[in-house]
Amino acid sequence: MDKKYWPYFDPEYENLSFRINPPRVSIDNTTCHDCTLVKVDSVNKPGILLEVVQVLTDLDLTISKAYISSDGGWFMDVFHVTDQKGNKVMDCKTIDYIEKALGPNGHTLGVERIKTWPGKVGVHSIGDHTAIELIGRDRPGLLSEVFAILTNLHCNVVAAVVWTHNMRVACVLYVNDDSTNCAVDDPIRLSAMEEQLKNILRGQEDDGKVSRTSFSVGFTHTDRRLHQMMFADRDYEGYGVTEVDYASSFQPAITVDLCEEKGYLVVNVRCKDRAKLLFDIVCTLTDMQYVVFHASISSDGPSARQEYFIRHMDGCTLDTNTEKERVIKCIEAAIRRRVCEGVSLELCARDKVGLLSEVTRILRENGLSVSRADVTTVGEKAMNVFYVRDASGNSVDMKTIEGLRKEIGQTMMLNVKKVPTNAKAPESSAKLKTRFFFGSLLDRFLA
Repeated sequence: MDKKYWPYFDPEYENLSFRINPPRVSIDNTTCHDCTLVKVDSVNKPGILLEVVQVLTDLDLTISKAYISSDGGWFMDVFHVTDQKGNKVMDCKTIDYIEKALGPNGHTLGVERIKTWPGKVGVHSIGDHTAIELIGRDRPGLLSEVFAILTNLHCNVVAAVVWTHNMRVACVLYVNDDSTNCAVDDPIRLSAMEEQLKNILRGQEDDGKVSRTSFSVGFTHTDRRLHQMMFADRDYEGYGVTEVDYASSFQPAITVDLCEEKGYLVVNVRCKDRAKLLFDIVCTLTDMQYVVFHASISSDGPSARQEYFIRHMDGCTLDTNTEKERVIKCIEAAIRRRVCEGVSLELCARDKVGLLSEVTRILRENGLSVSRADVTTVGEKAMNVFYVRDASGNSVDMKTIEGLRKEIGQTMMLNVKKVPTNAKAPESSAKLKTRFFFGSLLDRFLA
């Protein structure tokens, strides 16, 4: 019998072009007087735009403008960025991190790159933990029940992020054993936890959707994962639910047209500008398996304008009304998942087992529903932010807030902020007497 010979493919061949032409990262603080230019040149590869935007977003940098081009197998981007105070990025550690994360060795840093950078929600103080992902139908008091179950199972929540949209809720929780501070890995215990969480998530499910609970030991990029979870859950479809009425300033204007000459779908987005807007939209386009070939991003005062030239990952241009409507719905959902109107409550207290269960119970007893939450732990200090509305989805009466302040203000520091419903609406100093930044809240607590 004749022997058959097959061609040999070097497993390193796929990375050959990357090694021949490693990424080049330039941080320019001289060209523009009011921002830093981050320039990235690299061989194009799937997901590279999301990777770059994610690195800049994780550093809490504001991207005011961006020019993106990835045609012809080469990726060339320019980002205009500032820090949280609106200044140029002059911190040497931040600049060094950007150059390393996006440079030739950035792909080798992997998860460790994110783990070691301070500022990610809770990650810098978590240690060993178990990540719990939950998704299901939202209802008043649900978060209180989730935290109560975890407390009864002797789990301490060291970090959590919760999003709600179109009556769906998705959350990523990081927990550990309350006595050992180690990850919960006992199969029997995890099985009991999963069963109890599924029961409360299932609730009165009648919309045909399935609630899900999953566990993992290790780190996941929280915001990225929440987008994936809500997209997979099809939160953009709504299923006829009545969502909170958004102010006109939050209504995005999205159009999708066909560029026949180049074979692109052209997506134009205009909406109120906010932090992480670019990241959220690029996440969704990636989840929809679209590739961004060109893009132009700009912020004009309170408004943001973004234009994307995209094709499907398989190279096809899907010029159907159904697909265009789907793109519009998905991008609109990505924009609105972070939009929170009403009141935000910032709490700082000494961390203890059952703290979140206690706080969310008080919120529930005062008729408040949590639309978004960010929970983190720094050392022995717990810092929690809850965006709340009343049980009907309306703005919270300030008398309720004052009563809440008296009830929980004895054991923890509380800062109340009104989230403006209009881009130009100033905060009312008459209603919000306790107004200071969250950083100073922690400083005052530590003092």
